[in-house]
Amino acid sequence: MSVYDVEKIREDFPILQRRVGEQPLVYLDSANTSQKPRQVVEAVERHYLEHNANVARAMHLLGAEATEAFEGARAKVGSFIGAARAEEIVFTKNASEALNLAANTLSSRLGPGDEVVISVMEHHSNIVPWQMACQRTGATLRWFDITDDGRLDLEKAEREHLLNERTKVVSLTWVSNVLGTRNPIADIAAKAHAVGAVMVVDASQAVPHQATDVAALGADLVAFTGHKMVGPTGIGVLWGRYDLLAELPPFLGGGEMIEIVEMEKSTYAAPPARFEAGTPPIAQAVGLGAAVDYLQGIGMDEIAAHDDELTGYALDKLTSIDDLVVLGPTEAVERGSAISFNLKGVHPHDVMQVLDSRGVAIRGGHHCARPLHKRLGHQSSTRASSYLYTTKTEIDALADALVYTRNYFAPRF
Repeated sequence: MSVYDVEKIREDFPILQRRVGEQPLVYLDSANTSQKPRQVVEAVERHYLEHNANVARAMHLLGAEATEAFEGARAKVGSFIGAARAEEIVFTKNASEALNLAANTLSSRLGPGDEVVISVMEHHSNIVPWQMACQRTGATLRWFDITDDGRLDLEKAEREHLLNERTKVVSLTWVSNVLGTRNPIADIAAKAHAVGAVMVVDASQAVPHQATDVAALGADLVAFTGHKMVGPTGIGVLWGRYDLLAELPPFLGGGEMIEIVEMEKSTYAAPPARFEAGTPPIAQAVGLGAAVDYLQGIGMDEIAAHDDELTGYALDKLTSIDDLVVLGPTEAVERGSAISFNLKGVHPHDVMQVLDSRGVAIRGGHHCARPLHKRLGHQSSTRASSYLYTTKTEIDALADALVYTRNYFAPRF
């Protein structure tokens, strides 16, 4: 697109024309899940109505068409993130499964005395699998702390020798789903590699919003999910360096992940089939391929610029509201579009309900990041998150609804 026309983009998302009672829908929960354009929905519909069959099994025409569409989606996703080859793309059901795949397979390399490093700002999906891996193997879990402004505390990590010769895995979010903080992954990956560690990245809040080059990122494994990038639910991705994937053991056993099965033992297929047991999410992969086409049609640099402009506008609006505190960076610098905040004296669930009554859809809770909220001294928070279809008018509606909510709950004397 030569000019970013958000109103034209919104025409592709019929759900955005809905009303909530007498109010127009203002959808500001895209960090939770994005809305889907008609092009993606129609691609899934066409697959089911015209090409539906299982992949890599049926030798008839429909089976060949389904396999071609499925593997075509893999190639599209690989190209989208700069993978060296399509076989570096493993399809999962979501980013959580992708991170569990990473933790379960890399745990084959862990033992007592080894260390896994994460951060306090991680989503539970990048905490719990590593806790479980350490419990199984006797390895130790350590983590980056954060500064008061919501950035990784790199100086403290350096003082405490967080990354050292015992570090075997470093697994970090690229962009925080709560704070919006964009972490310096390439720098940390270089330090991880210097001590012989594998670098895993949760890119769920990054890949949908900015151009991604996994080679430049410096990671070894990268997880993200389709439903946050205008794609279907039920499809996630784990990208990995092919040589690393080829060394890792299977995650699940079943059909198509094998080479030869005997009653006494089995041998396993090469990646990515080794990690895709059973019938995969075929139609969902087709939809994800259509989502990639849609995003590339707009342009990831254009989407990123729109996100940055909207995030700066929203931060200016929210920080001007009395009794509202923003969690994390308050300037749109090295920052994603998710903005979490609290209204003094008002529970986030109450904020969420009042805003919903005014047509504004946001999220209230700990956003699957309870340790982060505890570190910040907040029980929970309210989060607004924009995307490629969000307008400044919707940000204005959010700010007006928050002022209304603050005044509604204000003590009356």
